[in-house]
Amino acid sequence: MKRILAMATGLVTASMMIASASAQEVKLTLHHFLGPKAPAQTQMLEPWAKSVEEASGGRIKVEIFPSMSLGGKPPELYRQVRDGVVDIVWTVLGYTPGTFPRSEVFELPTVHKGSAMQTTIALTGAFDMVAEDFKDVKPILLHTHGGQAFHMVSKPIRKPEDLTGLKVRTPSRTGGWTIEAYGAEPVGMPVPEVPEALSKGVLDGTLVPFEIFPALKLQELTQYSTEGAGGTRFGTSTFMIAMNKDRYDSLPDDLKKVIDDHSMGNIAAKYGAVWDGIENGGKDLRKSKGELIELTAEETKAFDDKGQVVVDRWIKEASGAGLDAAAMVEKARALVIEAPAK
Repeated sequence: MKRILAMATGLVTASMMIASASAQEVKLTLHHFLGPKAPAQTQMLEPWAKSVEEASGGRIKVEIFPSMSLGGKPPELYRQVRDGVVDIVWTVLGYTPGTFPRSEVFELPTVHKGSAMQTTIALTGAFDMVAEDFKDVKPILLHTHGGQAFHMVSKPIRKPEDLTGLKVRTPSRTGGWTIEAYGAEPVGMPVPEVPEALSKGVLDGTLVPFEIFPALKLQELTQYSTEGAGGTRFGTSTFMIAMNKDRYDSLPDDLKKVIDDHSMGNIAAKYGAVWDGIENGGKDLRKSKGELIELTAEETKAFDDKGQVVVDRWIKEASGAGLDAAAMVEKARALVIEAPAK
């Protein structure tokens, strides 16, 4: 009898161990390049992580590591997640030039109109068109920010000729083409390096959205900001939250579903709207110190005409690489216009 009870107790214990293992917590590391108080963390990454944790019943724990605190430099983030050094990253696609050739279409001037929500919805809606760019990772969200505006140390910008000969920071190669088309000299660098470059005179200005003002204190480092008529912008940057494919595949099906429910089209409108909303705080900082210039429709057209040169250059290069680039631009423009704006 004692032997039977011992065997039964052993079976119960084993069953409990199996049940415990099946409900075991999954800890995911999320690495990014901005500080812990940046809106990207406080208004997107932290709410996303909390929602994932709650939807999983606490079985998924997401630990966020800002400011490249797990090591490396911002351009290395994509390789870190692809190679499994970290589980999840948030990064700028333009930090690894040539890796995401299809997705560049949404960065182009005259394609992005100035609404992060609009272009983020368009990006996810066009995923089949750009999917090959992300074959080595599990995309959780592709998005843009509100778009690039000029922020200048000492010179107001009202026409392309005002930029002639100036050194302006760019986040990507298409951004570099845009700056060249306007007659300025592009300087590529990750955004955390911008404040020092502005303060030391390495840059005359930078192309970034207004949302980054609090993190970089651009209201202290620049005097003038310029955007197009009605808040339109001079192109944008594409970003991704991405997960290591093997790490995703290792999850049980119910936790994969939690990740899927918090990915791509299921969250595009929500976080696109967040990125539009956080522009306002940066604009308020600009208005409190310095000048915010909104171009007239006629002045904006002068920049758009130069921007079309960039679009044509991209079409020529992408077509040479075997992409149906002209059709991609047409589709991207149509999807952006059709998507709900901020």
